[in-house]
Formats: sequence, structure tokens, C-alpha cells
Amino acid sequence: MLKKTSWALWGAALFLAWNGLLLLFLWSRPGTFPNSQNPQNPENSRLLPAQLLRLAQDAETELRLQRDLLLQIQKFSRLQQHQKTPKPPPTPAPTEAEFPVIPVLVLACDRSSVRRCLDKILRYRPSARRFPVIVSQDCGHAETAKVIASYGQTVVHIRQPDLSDIPVPPEHRKFQGYYKISRHYRWALGQVFRTFRYRAAIVVEDDLEVAPDFFEYFQAVFPLLQRDPSLWCISAWNDNGKEAMVDSARAELLYRTDFFPGLGWLLLAELWDELEPKWPPAFWDDWMRQPEQRRGRSCVRPEVSRTMTFGRKGVSHGQFFDQYLKFIKLNDRFVPFTQLDLSYLKKEEYERFFLQQVYSAPEVQIEELQKDPGRDLGAVRLQYRGRDSFKALAKALGLMDDLKSGVPRAGYRGIVSFVCRGRRVFLAPPSDWTGYDPSWS
Repeated sequence: MLKKTSWALWGAALFLAWNGLLLLFLWSRPGTFPNSQNPQNPENSRLLPAQLLRLAQDAETELRLQRDLLLQIQKFSRLQQHQKTPKPPPTPAPTEAEFPVIPVLVLACDRSSVRRCLDKILRYRPSARRFPVIVSQDCGHAETAKVIASYGQTVVHIRQPDLSDIPVPPEHRKFQGYYKISRHYRWALGQVFRTFRYRAAIVVEDDLEVAPDFFEYFQAVFPLLQRDPSLWCISAWNDNGKEAMVDSARAELLYRTDFFPGLGWLLLAELWDELEPKWPPAFWDDWMRQPEQRRGRSCVRPEVSRTMTFGRKGVSHGQFFDQYLKFIKLNDRFVPFTQLDLSYLKKEEYERFFLQQVYSAPEVQIEELQKDPGRDLGAVRLQYRGRDSFKALAKALGLMDDLKSGVPRAGYRGIVSFVCRGRRVFLAPPSDWTGYDPSWS
């Protein structure tokens, strides 16, 4: 800065000095005024205006030259200053050590097919440091333990220490398995957040297979979960994600949902701090869907699922598997989510564009939708006005028609978005919807 100022002062001094000399030179030039030896000569009076004009023109020409000279000096000064000012170094890309560490917690029991789950997780994870794998095993099943042990140091194998039966009400004897699952979840999540002290975790069960962009999806949405208090989880699952009901060509589409999807989901340690003291003895996933736990918060879910389940056998004895779960489309096209702008998922922005999209779509009747091929046509809206109306329409369309505390699967503000016969459809309540009715269960 000092050098730049000195250049400017030097140039200004040169300018003034030059013009002073010029003026002295012009006034002292011989013959500037004819007959200057005789000021009373009338000829001088006649020629004086013309001579003064010529003198002014000469001075103006010289001044222009000096102005150009001064501008060149200033330009040279700026160029010198720019060349000597060091350029700031380019912003370095985040290093491996700067990315958050998010473990994958795999809950296992007595499925030796956990190998299928682990193989895909290890195949697709981009970094062993950023995504350590912890397998928590319940049941004490020897064959499953042997499979997990075969991965050596690649995974961390922890074992639920309490394998005892749980006292349950007489009417819940057939649900003993659900009690053990809830107990295992509580212990395993406690290990992740209390013993290992991680700040977030992705929860996967041993009968899930993950998509190639499973990790890309979670690490892209993770910052939004951290910043947006209206979100409480990120899920890889679309409950209505059967192949005929999703737009596979738009695998980058993401949604907010009021329904807790589970089946491959990410939570923060702060949420576990909230849930752990009141964790339920059984049916933990339906408990998560109650208003007291959800507290008006939403999850993010994809158009095309990033997990699929291959575990027909389990404590639910295949409930929903043959009718829905085995038809879920697993995404097979890698989407570079970390390079996309996901700010549209923020609550205010999402509601502004999503609700406008839904309620500007023309309303149709189901008969019209079912007979119309719908290819290359715009979105339409089917409207329901009560619980029975919703269930009838959902069943006719092949959607999962059960409600949890009044919330439909994959729904947001009561709206379920899906594809029918190649056409985007919104199954929606009236636009004056005011909230969920927990009696719709």
C-alpha cells in the first residue's frame, strides 16, 4: 500500500514540475509576441488575441500528453503492485481426516446370510476410516458368529450379553421375539453412542442389501440432518418403492416424509440422548411412529430405495414380504448426491414447491387413472377425505394401506407420491388439511 502511494505522489510531482517548466518555456520563447520590444506598438494589440489562442492550444496539447503520461505511470504502478502481491492459495479439498466418521451398525441374530449384507456394505463403502462397520449379534447363533468372525479386522464384532427370555404379558407370549429385538436395539445403540462415542450412526439389519450409492446418499444428506431441527432421520427406504410405482429414471429424487421408514436409517447421537431414557420394551419401530416420539419431525427418503430386504423369515413370519417387500426396487444407478444441491429439502422451501406441485395437479377419479395409459402426461391428484377413503384407494392402487398414528407410509402432510401406469400421482387429502388423526390406525 505504501509503495502504491509513493508511485502516485511521484507521478503527481512529475506532472506539476513538467507543466511548470512548460509554462516558463512558452512565456520565454523568442518571438512569442511580435515587436515585444515595443509594447505600445499598435501591431501588438491586433496580433495579441491570435497569439494567445495559439499559446492556449499549444498548452492544451502538452497537457493532454502529460495526462496520458500520468495515466501510464499509474497503470504501471498498479501492475507492479499486483505482481508483487502474493495470490491467496487455492482452497484445498477436504481431506480424508476432515470428513465425519459415521459407523454402520449391523444388527444380526441367527441369519448366516448376513454375509450377503456385509459383502455389499464392504464393497460399496468409499472409506474404511469414515464408515467403520460394527456388527452387533444377538441370539448367540454359532454359525452366524462364525460368518461374522470370518471378516477378521474388517468389522468389529460385538455380542449382546443378555440372551435370557424377557417376562411379557400373557397375551404377548407370541411376541417374545419383538421384545428381544427392542432390547438388542437399545443395547447396540448404547454401545455405539455411549461406549464408542460416535456422533451419528447408520442402522442396518442383517437381511438388507444396499445399493451402490448407499453411502453417497447418506453423506450428502447428513449435513442437512445436522442443521435442520425439523428432520430427525435419513432413511434409505421407500415403503411404496415397488418397481412399477417409482420413476427409475429419476433416481436422484428425494422427499420428506412424516412416516418413520427404518430399513437402513441414520440418526444423530442427540436423538439417542432423547430416545434412550424412554426406549420401549417391544415394537420399537411402531413406537418411533407415535406423535410423542416424532414430535412433528420428518425423515428424508428416496424415490428409489437404497436398500432391499431378502429376509422373508423373521419374527414377523413374512408379514408384508410376499405382497410388498420382495417387489421393492433397489437402485442400480449411481447418483452423485454430494455434487447436487439438496437445499430444496429444507422445510420451508420444500413445502412451498411440493404443495404447489400437488394441489396444482388436476384432480381425477381412480377409474379414469386406471384406464388411462398415462404415458408422457402430467401429474394428477387423487383426493381422499377420510381413513376408509384412503385405505380403499391405497389398496386399489397397490400401495401399503396401513396407517401408524394416522400417518400413511411414505406420506408427507398426508400426501403419498408414487407412479401409476407411468404417471406421477399424488394421493392427497384436501388442501385445507390441518394434521394427522392418531385414531386412523
